[in-house]
Amino acid sequence: MVWIEEIPEAEAQGKLREIYERIVASRGKVANILRVQSLHPEALDAHLSLYLAIMFSPSGLPREERELIAVVVSAANGCGYCISHHAEALRHYWGDEERVRDAARDWRSLGLPERTCRILAYAEKLTRFPHEVCEGDVRSLREVGLTDREILEVALVASYFNFVNRIALGLGVAPSPEEVRGYRH
Repeated sequence: MVWIEEIPEAEAQGKLREIYERIVASRGKVANILRVQSLHPEALDAHLSLYLAIMFSPSGLPREERELIAVVVSAANGCGYCISHHAEALRHYWGDEERVRDAARDWRSLGLPERTCRILAYAEKLTRFPHEVCEGDVRSLREVGLTDREILEVALVASYFNFVNRIALGLGVAPSPEEVRGYRH
């Protein structure tokens, strides 16, 4: 149960109703993290646009990799809501429950390719110690073949999840098993 008032789908009107309908048409249902923003439809709409651009637009980063960044950043922040949602998406790609659990616990234990390790190290540093990120961290990503566009995308995914983790943690957004499962990936 969230700590602020929400407007349920059945009671939504105007712009909020349109947004909810669009979400259901594209994703199958409205996530709790979106519903908690129902008192501010303009912000919800902008948030949704940002999410879709970062996670679903064509990218040099495969969706699987973006979901892995989401899990690692959310784990660093202790955001159970986002971990559960994006671990579910990662399960869709990996098909391995234990490996997904390990990604949230200690991604370094997975034996991932060097490119992926550097991406996750950068995302984690940007999350935990943003004031310590330096040009050398970006150079490290270039060394494993990332383009500047892909580096930007890593920073956008990590930054987006820092933003949304704080909404979830700051407003008491929690997942339920029914809410986490059944989205279109």
